[in-house]
Formats: sequence, structure tokens, C-alpha cells
Amino acid sequence: MFNPEIYINRRNKLTTIMKSGIALFAGNVESPMNYPANAFHFRQDSDFLYFFGLDLPGLAGVIDFDSGESMIFGNDVDLDDIIWMGPQPTIAQLSEKAGVKKSFTLSKLDDFIRGGVSGGRRVHFLPPYRGETKMMLGSIFQENPCQMKSRASVDLIKAVLTSFH
Repeated sequence: MFNPEIYINRRNKLTTIMKSGIALFAGNVESPMNYPANAFHFRQDSDFLYFFGLDLPGLAGVIDFDSGESMIFGNDVDLDDIIWMGPQPTIAQLSEKAGVKKSFTLSKLDDFIRGGVSGGRRVHFLPPYRGETKMMLGSIFQENPCQMKSRASVDLIKAVLTSFH
């Protein structure tokens, strides 16, 4: 990971371009080959990695363009994981490395996004390319997951491209 200021500056630049709404950056999850514990080599979503820097499965990042706040949603490892991997940093500790002060469990993501939608806020996301991400977005928005690519935010796509320069 880079210095947290790098990620903070990248998110701030995007915030100055977008100005309002909420952006959801879904990180990738592990993709099993033939059973859940036998996964392909993990590769994080590039946009999530660019803005949040965390190269771990099962995370989501949110940028609130109105307040300028960023959040990371993910689950801390449980006792079974600690037995196999030893002590691991918490999501809050990992978030600090990306310059993010707020972190929540992944189960809070649906409520946060649905709360934004019910409050009349626009939720922006980039076109999903993995089935797992389409399913997650379909669940959050309570729509057909096959429609998620067409619901992607053109404004966010343009802002992300602009923020690279």
C-alpha cells in the first residue's frame, strides 16, 4: 500500500468532480474453482484498489460526495480464521492504512445504501463485471442482477477517468 495521503487525495479529487451523491466501490470476493475453499488466485477490483488500496477480498468502499466522508465495509476475521492464519488486523485498522476513519461490518452496507436511496440520494457505481458483484448490487437495489450493468453511473465513469489526470 501507498501512504494513506495518496488514497485520501485520490478520493478528494473524485469528490471535487462529483460533488453530490454516494459512490459504491465493490471490492472483489474470492472466486471458487470447484468448491468454496479452493479459490482462484485473488485479484482485487482495480477501482477499489486505486481509491482504497486494500488488497483483500470481501470489502466495499463508499464515498459520500456531499460530506466528503469515506467508509469501508467488511468483516473482521473470526476465531476459525485466527486459528489458521494467526492474529489479523481489524477492518478499522486496515481502513486507517487507506486514510479512512469510518468502518462498518459488511452487513451494514445494505442499510447504508438503501437509506441513501430512500433519502432521495443518487447512488453511483461502476459497471460490474463479475457475477458476485452483480448479485450483491441486485440484492442491495432489490432488482434483477442482470440489469446492474445498465444501471451503472455514467457520471461516475467519467469522473473516475477525469480523476486519473
